[in-house]
Amino acid sequence: MADVDTNMLVAMSLARAGVDRMFGVVGIPVTSLANRAVALGIRFIAFHNEQSAGYAASAYGYLTGRPGILLTVSGPGCVHGLAGLSNAAVNTWPLVMISGSCDQKDFGRGDFQELDQIEAVKPFSKFSAKATDISKVPACVFEVLDWAAAGRPGGCYLDLPSDVLHQTVSESEAERLIAEAQDSRNKGLIERPIVKESEIEKAVALLRQAERPLIVFGKGAAMARAESALKTMVERTGIPFLPTPMGKGLLPDNHDLAATAARSLAIGKCDVALVIGARLNWLLHFGEPPKWSKDVKFILVDISKDEIELRKPWLGLVGDATKVVETINKEIKDDPFCLGKNHPWIEALSKKTKENVSKMEAQLAKDVVPFNFMTPMRIIRDAILELGSPAPILVSEGANTMDIGRSVLVQTEPRTRLDAGTWGTMGVGLGYCIAAAVASPERLVVAVEGDSGFGFSAMEVETLVRYQLPVVVIVFNNGGVYGGDRRNPEEITGPYKDDPAPTSFVPGAAYHVLIEAFGGKGYLVGTPDELKSALAESFSARKPAVINVTIDPYAGAESGRLQHKN
Repeated sequence: MADVDTNMLVAMSLARAGVDRMFGVVGIPVTSLANRAVALGIRFIAFHNEQSAGYAASAYGYLTGRPGILLTVSGPGCVHGLAGLSNAAVNTWPLVMISGSCDQKDFGRGDFQELDQIEAVKPFSKFSAKATDISKVPACVFEVLDWAAAGRPGGCYLDLPSDVLHQTVSESEAERLIAEAQDSRNKGLIERPIVKESEIEKAVALLRQAERPLIVFGKGAAMARAESALKTMVERTGIPFLPTPMGKGLLPDNHDLAATAARSLAIGKCDVALVIGARLNWLLHFGEPPKWSKDVKFILVDISKDEIELRKPWLGLVGDATKVVETINKEIKDDPFCLGKNHPWIEALSKKTKENVSKMEAQLAKDVVPFNFMTPMRIIRDAILELGSPAPILVSEGANTMDIGRSVLVQTEPRTRLDAGTWGTMGVGLGYCIAAAVASPERLVVAVEGDSGFGFSAMEVETLVRYQLPVVVIVFNNGGVYGGDRRNPEEITGPYKDDPAPTSFVPGAAYHVLIEAFGGKGYLVGTPDELKSALAESFSARKPAVINVTIDPYAGAESGRLQHKN
């Protein structure tokens, strides 16, 4: 029987654990590992840089609920991969970064791409393991996979020194090591906490007594697949709901009880807020006045006990979002209540929603050329809605483009929106697109991006073409960050006053030509008819495409939510 080297043993361990996709950049010393994985039926998606590959792996973990796998080379490759690892950590998505590293005997002597990678990943890794010998490989693989998905998901790290990668064992020994590692996996890691019945009773009693209750849910609920339980709860109680940006679609945005268009009123006046799989961080104004009432009582549902202790809600329910909501539903079913359409709270939110939607639709109805942000956003919204089900997965990043898109673009199905997320990460777009296309091949993927956000990862359009992924990237091209040069004349001084503004890009950049260089389809549009035609053709073709939408550089403004920070 042939000997098995560590590259094959890692691939065998991953395959036995159910891994079927990997993302990364190959090179010394991990090229053979990627090839071995492919030979065992694991699809490897090769990127141009580790940042985009890491963003893809993190999004894949979110979309599938299984750890995304990122493979990087040593030293600088590991450092570049930290972008994806940190993104997974902050968004609480399951990811395992696997990096090669220098020979153990040469560490500290200035070896090729030498770095203490265990120390480098420490701020962003839930758990890290270093396989110091081939005999430890299967146990390390299963450990990092289990830790990534356990409790509150997050990023984990596996270090593979190059000398270990060249070690071998017999095939029978490899099988013994894998079986032994599988048998000794820490089953306690994946146990879900069970909420006490008395705590559920307290939560239901508070909701029942509330005059202005509100349900808030986020991407934690989306990852827990809580949409069915949430639908039952909302319909059974009549309580209005507010999704966070990536919670959109768990229940349709156009649901009668959706409070998104009346967000300020909903959070400002509610007296009890049931928050499910969402953190009371900057996206929810920390749950504090003046955005929230000083008297609001929070019921916080989270998989992490630490999160609940940090936020100090009126009541904390530690557990899986789906299980907790299902238990609440059972308690309500035994003694039902429903606010009803004529309840003053429902009437107030409904009235405000209609007012705000009417104002926005009045703006959207105008065909403004040169394009502002609203006109093309309306056309894109309508084109996506015409596709029906399965709805496309929408990827969005940028300042104006993402902020306006959150209000205009409609999500009707769960886990169909990916954006900058908790960390506000720019550059995630193309990586997320690739992850979405790989995770959900039955769905079209549509990216709506600012030109700045697109520029972070634009070369990955070649990756789209290479794998022939059904991704249409729409670039809102306004010539720069926030819209090019917006300086006052008195600011334009000094020895480099003739340089472009720090916020400016080349005017009229031909982003659509970039994908054509690799055999994809590019479109340049500047009128409603041109955009409608490009969308119809590209959506129908389901082939890699870039639509370059020319936007008035003076349209839009910096995000109102963050303007005070700049």
